[in-house]
Amino acid sequence: MMMLLSEFLLKNGDQITSFDDLKKGIQKEAIETGQLYFQVDIEPPVYNDRPTDWHNQLELAFESAR
Repeated sequence: MMMLLSEFLLKNGDQITSFDDLKKGIQKEAIETGQLYFQVDIEPPVYNDRPTDWHNQLELAFESAR
């Protein structure tokens, strides 16, 4: 089972207002659904708090939930 960032944002994007929200949401989704893999298939919105290493931080957020 693989979580795609694009599908996650389509499903939950209206509830996410910051990069921190995005990381927490990815972690929660990974735990609740038991996802084994994560793919960053699109670039997330440019939130005010989005760091330059956003790709790595999203992958770390996912990995920390497993």
